[in-house]
Amino acid sequence: MLAVLIFILGLIFGSFLNAVIFRLKRNEQFIRGRSKCLSCKHNLAWQDLIPLFSFIFLRAKCRYCKAKISWQYPAVELATALVFLIGYWHYLNLTDYSVYLVFSCFLIIIFVFDFKYYLILDKVSLSALMAAFVFNFLLGYSAINLLIGALAVAGFFLLQFVVSQGAWIGGGDLRLGLVMGAMLGWPMALVALSLAYLSGAAAGLILIVFKKKRFNSQLPFGTFLSLATWVTLLWGEKILSWYLNTML
Repeated sequence: MLAVLIFILGLIFGSFLNAVIFRLKRNEQFIRGRSKCLSCKHNLAWQDLIPLFSFIFLRAKCRYCKAKISWQYPAVELATALVFLIGYWHYLNLTDYSVYLVFSCFLIIIFVFDFKYYLILDKVSLSALMAAFVFNFLLGYSAINLLIGALAVAGFFLLQFVVSQGAWIGGGDLRLGLVMGAMLGWPMALVALSLAYLSGAAAGLILIVFKKKRFNSQLPFGTFLSLATWVTLLWGEKILSWYLNTML
């Protein structure tokens, strides 16, 4: 029963994250203001805002102007609910689980925004950075360890940025590197970085094979970095242990 409630809570938070993403794009306040149809600007009623179910009942169309509703809405709501549920099954401690939820919400925003717009907003990454340091410090993590993780990943990105003069990696990725280190510490940040490059390379090759991208095409690397960070939050220690046992 509790798992069902956690799933529903995840859907609700997913709906909120959608609002944050769309309003960040339009540079609007996301705490205040009524939700509106992006096409006809009509204020949405409560029955239009039920996470996941409204999309299904309305058949992916606005009740008022019949414009198509973006698949981002149900996708983010469902993904957030699953993220909440997976964390519930993984964490035994309520405090750790709560911090995981905060970090995950930031990562979902970064993932979707970079996937759609090829952009990592400073206001999101810097807020996530502050939250990561504060919450992990309160949980008892070493500030030095978090700082080493943050500087290691960001320093690696900075080196690429300087060498390529910004062609290989952007400033947003650099700041996301700080976030990764602050959320994961050392050496877990290195695990996430490795996962991001492996998954990014695999995705790139698949897209090239199916002629969706070329070798010189740009990929939203922030999506792979944020996803890898989330995976490492949950299973980083097991991944590192498996790697070390395999290599040694």
